[in-house]
Amino acid sequence: MQSEETNQDKPEKQPRLIRMKKLQFIILLFAVVIISAGVPTFVFMFGNEKAVGNDGERSEFQKLYAAFDSLKDSYFKEVDQDKLINGAINGMVDALEDPYSDYMSVDEAESFHQSISSSFQGIGAEIQEQEGFIVIVSPLKGSPAEEAGLKPNDKVLAVDGKSLQGMSSTEAVLLIRGEKGTKVELSIQRPGVEEEMTVPIIRDTIPIETVYGEMLEDGIAKVQITSFSEHTSEELVKVLNDMQGKGMKGLILDLRQNPGGLLNQAVDISSMFVPKGEIIFQIEDRNGKREEFKSKGSNNPNIPLVVVIDKGSASASEILAGAVKESANISLVGEKSFGKGTVQRAQDFSDGSNMKFTTEKWLTPNANWIHEKGIVPDYEVALPEYASLPFINPDLELKLSSSSNQVKTAQQMLKAIGYDPGREDGFFDEKTKQIVEKFQAAEKLDVNGVLTGKSTLVLMERLREKLDKDDTQIKKAAEILKQEMGS
Repeated sequence: MQSEETNQDKPEKQPRLIRMKKLQFIILLFAVVIISAGVPTFVFMFGNEKAVGNDGERSEFQKLYAAFDSLKDSYFKEVDQDKLINGAINGMVDALEDPYSDYMSVDEAESFHQSISSSFQGIGAEIQEQEGFIVIVSPLKGSPAEEAGLKPNDKVLAVDGKSLQGMSSTEAVLLIRGEKGTKVELSIQRPGVEEEMTVPIIRDTIPIETVYGEMLEDGIAKVQITSFSEHTSEELVKVLNDMQGKGMKGLILDLRQNPGGLLNQAVDISSMFVPKGEIIFQIEDRNGKREEFKSKGSNNPNIPLVVVIDKGSASASEILAGAVKESANISLVGEKSFGKGTVQRAQDFSDGSNMKFTTEKWLTPNANWIHEKGIVPDYEVALPEYASLPFINPDLELKLSSSSNQVKTAQQMLKAIGYDPGREDGFFDEKTKQIVEKFQAAEKLDVNGVLTGKSTLVLMERLREKLDKDDTQIKKAAEILKQEMGS
């Protein structure tokens, strides 16, 4: 069981130092495994289709054959046989009641495979089905979804007015994705917010890059991994080498909002930070048989490391977090992770359709199953309250005498960035209008006291900039690193 104990002070353990060598990393060969929390997902394919013939020898299929023959022969109009067969397979997978198992039609499977390259056109958000709802796991860094303010656990109720109730995640993806430059409107229900939000998003090409690095103060580098795609380990080596060239003395590895991806990439990257021979994770099948996957390790310079996670850190990012926490004594900072502890495999059928299904549990090095529990960080640190403010629709006009939750959100945003309207109850009074005009003047916008269009977008951008500057989780990670660097 995953321990729920958390130490708010510095844990009583010696910091494990990471070791890395310039331009060298290990490519591990693995079975074709999906280890992502939602869709789009990143996979290797494996296995061959195993056909079952209608030969009457397997008694458990007689009921299925009888139903098929009856519909084919006696339904009041001609049936589409392929559609019936696809529906039967889909029904079997749905009966598993597993949000991570799914049957995909030819079109859905094609969309699914496009994700392998981590380059596609859409909004850039990882989603999954939960209890009949489509839920955001995490928006990808630099994506339209992130720019629009989508957050983990947002429910997507409808796409362009079409309800997603009861749809699978792959069905929802087909509606959400689209060509670059086209607009899609998502109806969003955010936890803790009564009012449903309409979020317009312009689709774009989702960034291929998955690793971003920057130097902070005092020789501390922050490197963010946004997903585990085909070339993530190569990108990470390149970025780390660049940070070393800039004088890196300590490293913050940021796994927040990382929904997962390729299992082999999680293992490659874990091997950069976990000592050789130590367990990275374990796989357990339905018979309880376990297989351990161990670090290949490396012999390189010592650099203190802290890892940051949040509720958007899922699957492969949780494998990495669990590995460094339990096998390398590396501190975790932030919020409890998403909690996705199962492994899926994918099987292609001869017609181009596809079925992915859960085959094993994965366990941390200490045999903790974090499914639906998440990984609790050593230092639990919340972001400022304003970080969870909902999106404001820039198509709306928030002006004098209007009253709504969107006005309330705008008032809270204005206060957070230093423009206090004096109230946060959602009523747009004369003082709020004056504060909006002051903000517009400072930003060289049209000064009319109305929040709409560009004024709304700039307000949300300034809030994001403030959060980047006042990131409490990164600040805590830097504080821990400074202590370790000074020891």
